[in-house]
Amino acid sequence: MTSATPQDDKNTILACTISRDVQNFDLLIEDMEAALGERWGDLGFAEALAFFSQPDADSLEFVALAIDGEDEDNLSLMGEIITLAKDKKIKVVLIAEDVTPASLHQLLRKGADEFVPYPLPEGELQEAIDRMNQPDPVAVAPAGAQLTQGESKEGALFVMHGLAGGVGSTTMAVNLAWELATVSDKDAPSVCLIDLDLQFGTVSTYLDLPRRETVFEMLSDTASMDDEVFSQALQSYEEKMQVLTAPSDMVPLDLITPEDIERVIDTARRHFDYVVVDMPSTLVQWSENILQAAHVYFALIELDMRSAQNALRLKRALQAEELPFNKLRFALNRAPKFTDLNGKGRVKRMGESLGISIDLQLPDGGKPVMQAGDHGLPLASSVAKNPLRREIAKLAKSLHSLGSSDAEAA
Repeated sequence: MTSATPQDDKNTILACTISRDVQNFDLLIEDMEAALGERWGDLGFAEALAFFSQPDADSLEFVALAIDGEDEDNLSLMGEIITLAKDKKIKVVLIAEDVTPASLHQLLRKGADEFVPYPLPEGELQEAIDRMNQPDPVAVAPAGAQLTQGESKEGALFVMHGLAGGVGSTTMAVNLAWELATVSDKDAPSVCLIDLDLQFGTVSTYLDLPRRETVFEMLSDTASMDDEVFSQALQSYEEKMQVLTAPSDMVPLDLITPEDIERVIDTARRHFDYVVVDMPSTLVQWSENILQAAHVYFALIELDMRSAQNALRLKRALQAEELPFNKLRFALNRAPKFTDLNGKGRVKRMGESLGISIDLQLPDGGKPVMQAGDHGLPLASSVAKNPLRREIAKLAKSLHSLGSSDAEAA
């Protein structure tokens, strides 16, 4: 490790760690030395803010922001460091130990390029560096872009709407989309995953995809949107499905109008067999358009009072406006185990008291589910035998079979 002041080209510092005390991250020191030799430096939080304004910072390729639970009280400072680094075109690797998922998501939304948990898995830092050194992804045209004039798939629309924070709507949306995209080895359907949580959407985080300015540009002028503009806003994930992430910057939910939503959804359905949408928990003026267009509208809840109260409020709101409340399919996340008879009784009483049918019960996948999201991987790629993953895969197969049967009947 050297000071953060470059001397000549041969000894120019290419990276810096930024931490309260780098000695708390001894494995990070070892990995930085293995990756860069002596061509890296160490900065404190306040030092980093000052250093970014100096010409010497121009040589930096990336910084490793290392934090632990004691730093969660200074998230605004961490966010400022990330913002300044991005302004200088410096990549950011977030190294975190004992930090809550909410804090991680907040910092990742600020623009951190990579996340690596601490203690560092062997070789993980070098892999993160290699990924950051790869060229920016090129937008891949969706399969539907090859359709000739007049052809239309009229794909099925599946919607995820969490009725309370943390009930798993994004986890459900990401993994259902992936299971649909991989449901068949011979004739895999085309799938488009759309994140309409414009302010706090984390589909990009859960799939380790960058947020791109083209999304905001497309949503700002859907009247001029054609198939080419739409395809340029999409990103390919593992060459198996296309993803429309939330915009790179936080924008008002009323940025888009019901007409904008109709154009985006219609275009997606025209080019894909399945369109999966992750909704914001807030009801907005275009929520009705999504509800009316959806083939299945999943309302995710948990077995707690906040979910019960919000479900009842949503029911009253939809019925007051004479909207199709019966289109909602209630999905209970972290449902009681089969042997938990007391829990099963609570589920039954919850449904009866609210006057709803809880059609889908998803098991608690535990900590591996959160870890998969933090690592940007679908459950099938990280914990294939997880009970939650198995249930979502079963759901995808049933939806695909139903769609295939309808197509054959037609």
